Amino acid sequence: MKLNGFTGTAIAALLAGATMASAQSVPATRGPAANGQPAWFLQGSFPDPQGYTSTAPGGVVTVVPRPATPPTLALPNPPPCRRAPECGNRMPGAPLRSQMQRVQWEQKLGYDFTYPIDLPAGTGGVPSVALDSKGNLWVFQRKPTGMPQLFKYDRNNKLVLTVGEDVIGHHNKAHGMAVDADDNVWILDTGLATATKLSSDGKVLMRLGERGHRGDWIEDKGQRLLWEPVMIAFGKNGDLYIAEGHGNESPNDAQSDDPTNQSGAARVLQLDKNGKFIRQWYGNDVGEGKFANAHAIGIDPTNGDVWIGDREDYRILIYSSDGKFLRQLPTRNLVCAIMFDPQGNPWMASGQDGQYLKLDRTGRVLGAIGNGMGIGRGQFTEASYWVFDKQGNLYAGDTSVSRVTVMKKSR
Repeated sequence: MKLNGFTGTAIAALLAGATMASAQSVPATRGPAANGQPAWFLQGSFPDPQGYTSTAPGGVVTVVPRPATPPTLALPNPPPCRRAPECGNRMPGAPLRSQMQRVQWEQKLGYDFTYPIDLPAGTGGVPSVALDSKGNLWVFQRKPTGMPQLFKYDRNNKLVLTVGEDVIGHHNKAHGMAVDADDNVWILDTGLATATKLSSDGKVLMRLGERGHRGDWIEDKGQRLLWEPVMIAFGKNGDLYIAEGHGNESPNDAQSDDPTNQSGAARVLQLDKNGKFIRQWYGNDVGEGKFANAHAIGIDPTNGDVWIGDREDYRILIYSSDGKFLRQLPTRNLVCAIMFDPQGNPWMASGQDGQYLKLDRTGRVLGAIGNGMGIGRGQFTEASYWVFDKQGNLYAGDTSVSRVTVMKKSR
């Protein structure tokens, strides 16, 4: 069945719980506040500029033309997405993401949108930001080949450190970033399959994975490869949890002749703080406790549980710290990132739905920040990895826009 150009599956995911007058009627476009959740409504999409933007002071964004011949890496790029739902339907007449109506929640949390960070000139979205214990903001940007991608700003929003390609190499698909308890910065390259640990002054301390070779980590064979690492989080004891699997695009690899890359399943890799293997667990597609995607990962500070965002399946999977499945939470929005605020409350970023959502531990939405998908004030073309400061203000990039948004509590 198709409704308004969307498949029945997409409608079910988008509007789980929406009231319909009959099985043949058009889904509701808004709903009242209920069960402790704010009111919701549908809002249209915005064309994804994929980082080809410039940003003026005050956060004013302009979409710029794409180069006729984009720069390429000397290293082989990962194969393109194919034969997986995350790749999108390429058939003629198939609905596009830019045509989607997205669930938005009314904003009643009281935050203002500010743009104090002046990024270096040039295009490139900001997939992630991170704060260290001194209040310095790290910014990870998808810049063109030959340009720095990692920057550090002090508490006064002054650029104090630029880490160039001579130190970390060019990251084919800059993705997740986080700061550990010792103020070391971890950055992930999904495309070239590495996780790199840097000191607070930008020196490389450790690199996991083999640059340009994504594959399976098989400890008893001494094979320590990463497969699409997208985000990293830390347990109380310093253990590393690396979410692998941007989209369960296993046909790209499992059909190759590479004997080191045969699984192709989304997974979570757990290592100790020195990079020693502890365990890993796999999504293996669908069903309770399974996940086709591991785009988000967060560690519950109250008990050490591991929260995983299965983005395109619109759900959160919760595991114990040692990889035992506990429960799952359905959502009405894309689960692109998961964080816990200074009080220990869970939040999620809704990707191209363009909001940051405060949750309870049953998955109910308690509040929202963000004006939906777009490049206007308070909007996000892709709201993804972000961080809280000690006062509960939010610092966020935009994977598809060259802008950092600081959301400050106004009351």
